[in-house]
Amino acid sequence: MKLIPVILSGGAGTRLWPASRQGYPKPFMRLGDGQSLLQRTLQRALKVANADEVMTVTGADYYFLTRDEYQREAAAASIGQRFLLEPAGRNTAPAIVLAALDIAQRHGAEAQLLVLPADHLVADLDSFAADVAVACELAAAGHLVTFGIRPTHPETGFGYIEAGAAVGNAGGREIKAFVEKPDRVTAEQYLASGHYFWNAGMFCFAAGALIEAAAKVCPNVLGAAQAVMEAADLQAEPLKFERERFIAQPDISIDYAVMEKAAKRAVVPARFDWSDIGSWKAVSELGEPDPQGNRVRGQSILVESVNCYVDAGDRVVAAVGVQDLVIVDSGDAVLVADREQAQAVRAVVDHLKRHKHSAAQHHLTVYRPWGSYTVLEDADDCKVKRLTVKPGGILSLQKHSRRSEHWTVVNGTAKVRVGDQEFLLERNQSTYIPTETLHRLENPTDKDVHLIEVQCGDYFGEDDIVRLEDVYGRK
Repeated sequence: MKLIPVILSGGAGTRLWPASRQGYPKPFMRLGDGQSLLQRTLQRALKVANADEVMTVTGADYYFLTRDEYQREAAAASIGQRFLLEPAGRNTAPAIVLAALDIAQRHGAEAQLLVLPADHLVADLDSFAADVAVACELAAAGHLVTFGIRPTHPETGFGYIEAGAAVGNAGGREIKAFVEKPDRVTAEQYLASGHYFWNAGMFCFAAGALIEAAAKVCPNVLGAAQAVMEAADLQAEPLKFERERFIAQPDISIDYAVMEKAAKRAVVPARFDWSDIGSWKAVSELGEPDPQGNRVRGQSILVESVNCYVDAGDRVVAAVGVQDLVIVDSGDAVLVADREQAQAVRAVVDHLKRHKHSAAQHHLTVYRPWGSYTVLEDADDCKVKRLTVKPGGILSLQKHSRRSEHWTVVNGTAKVRVGDQEFLLERNQSTYIPTETLHRLENPTDKDVHLIEVQCGDYFGEDDIVRLEDVYGRK
């Protein structure tokens, strides 16, 4: 039976601000070992995939960033990659139904999907693979399968699954009910009963079984997804969806749309470790603490402080005489929060969005298909960036009406077009681009090119760009 992992990658991750932002969300966050949550998810997918394919459903804006992350994983080069690009967010039900329709069309209705959110953390891959095998057996018998995590404490921030009688021969159980996030007293009762599991948000089912269930319990979701597929070029890679039809789909989760209503459901009690990395409290519990219960990253100095998590980034962070705090420094923003109030960080992001502050959207470093740029200074009369252009990277042919630019190469060799002239810039060489002048920058070498860009004018927003040509298809 073909098993195709389907990675769901996206979301703003507002509770993990300032590390996670709309332009660089939670799946791309680096863990203590330097890997991202997305890379870890890909490793899980590669552990169990048997159909020479991993599918990823992600936002169109994250395609190039996701592709770059996958290239960091050497084993990914040996397996096919299928990308479904969403022009806007529409929750998990449309994403998963679209994936099932695509897989059924290319591999047949019996092909199985293993749905993996890209913001979970699992360390024990052997136990994970064993539990996936149980799920596949249940899915082959027509069940819609999810994974349940045995509660370790009365958590009020997760949904729960009430498990019933045994199903199959390998430890699966029928699902009696999905339960909303409980209050503290109810969560304690769930924990004591032994019949409730945290809902891990991972699923396994045959493509045809999911489509059949959707036709019965949420025909509006299935019909809208079929309309999206009809308007798409199914032979394209990546597969892009027409915006108007896509946003016409219901904004609903797979739990509400299908799993809570379907007739044939099962849960596999997980033997693997699991964390959804849903808040700074969850992050603060990763890794081994020091004797005072503190965990730190970067240049941190803690004096007479206990049970704190400090992520210092590139600057020194000192904490004196405090306890139970989360302190995160991202270079352009600092978060200080009580560990038990970490879920409320999303209120900070809501405030930034209401006031249209750029810190809700981007970090100092912004990633582009051709590489990245880091803002070194942003003043009223100038803006200074450090650009990194990947091998083969090409910026769009563009011009600006309200700023001029100076480019200085600090490492590598850049190919530059200014007006009608094209030339190479070596290290320590520079050029000037007046306003209203067409220009382009590219890296024709096999090593990164690093430049300093100084902008002068009266406005430095990214919307002061008129693109005439772009190899990445951006407007």
